[in-house]
Amino acid sequence: MSDHSAAAARPTKWGFAALFGLVGALVVGVIVTAFVWPAATAQAQNLPVGISGPDAAVSAVEDALAEKDPSPFALQTVDSRDDAVQAIKERQLYGAILLGDQPEVLIASAAGAAPAAALRAVATQLQTQIDTTVQKALKDQLTAIVQALQSDQQPQLPPGAGSGSAEVPTVTVTDIVPLSPGDPTGAGLAAASFPLVLGGMLGGILLTLLVQGAVRRLIGLVVFGAAAGAVIVLVMQTWFGILEGDWLLNAAATGLGVTATSAFIVGLAALMGPPGIGVAAVITMLIANPISGAALPLQFLPAPWGEVGQWFAPGAASMLLRSVSYFPEASTAMQWLVLSGWVVLGVVLTVVGHQRTAAEIVPRPSELEPRAAEPAVV
Repeated sequence: MSDHSAAAARPTKWGFAALFGLVGALVVGVIVTAFVWPAATAQAQNLPVGISGPDAAVSAVEDALAEKDPSPFALQTVDSRDDAVQAIKERQLYGAILLGDQPEVLIASAAGAAPAAALRAVATQLQTQIDTTVQKALKDQLTAIVQALQSDQQPQLPPGAGSGSAEVPTVTVTDIVPLSPGDPTGAGLAAASFPLVLGGMLGGILLTLLVQGAVRRLIGLVVFGAAAGAVIVLVMQTWFGILEGDWLLNAAATGLGVTATSAFIVGLAALMGPPGIGVAAVITMLIANPISGAALPLQFLPAPWGEVGQWFAPGAASMLLRSVSYFPEASTAMQWLVLSGWVVLGVVLTVVGHQRTAAEIVPRPSELEPRAAEPAVV
């Protein structure tokens, strides 16, 4: 048996096998923590919500919310219902609580299922308080009548009491920006964020491994992003009806998000070599994706990670796609700039990496000079 065959057949040391198992378990733990931690620690807090109505009623709601830590809503006073509706359409507010003779709670289920559920719970609590107040008032009136009859006096009823004309106010819940009928719970839109990130990573890895040359990779990057955006929107909007709004704008937003992720992987791989693929994948999958705010609003995540996640490609892409699809009046300049910045970063890293590689391959001038002929040996 040759030395090479003997080395190949030599069993692995026990210590190395145990170390490999421990390191593998640690890696799995890190991955699980990265995905579970945001969801496990997420809670309703500081959601921008409008409020209007009598000062006494508004103060009562504010005092009730102040008792909770953290406060689920960051209340902002609105002048009218129209102002609240416009702020919701521009994604400045997740909803509004309108108090008065006709109480109403405005929600936007397209902004997220969790905020809509929290505001529906507020509507239920308001209705319970109204019913309790009315029942207490009726009980007090009956008590006064009984006491007056027992003392042989004429019962003194408050104005309007017993006329039957008074009605118990009903809290109305109005969905200002509802979800598409093809995705009534929003589960499809929330679940689509992970495939978008995975598709961008896959495109970047394939371009790195199968395409040679900086210019060719960049051309492939542009073609891949445009085609991926069109195919994804074709599936999500045309086929399943998850998205709404302008088809081409949705495709452009999706394509830019995929391109941003792919460009980062291509650029880092060009700069660092094969290890760059792993580094870019770790940053994208284990850091940026869990704090992207795709499934839950960024306010639900522990501070400041929700805001930080919006500066990465997955967070900006998720926010942009939801806005252009359901909130055409919302400002999206920041998301377009963030995604474009990641694309530019990937292009710069690609060019720098390929130039450095080319410089290392080109032989030095001293190596190109012909060597002096050695004397012939007699």
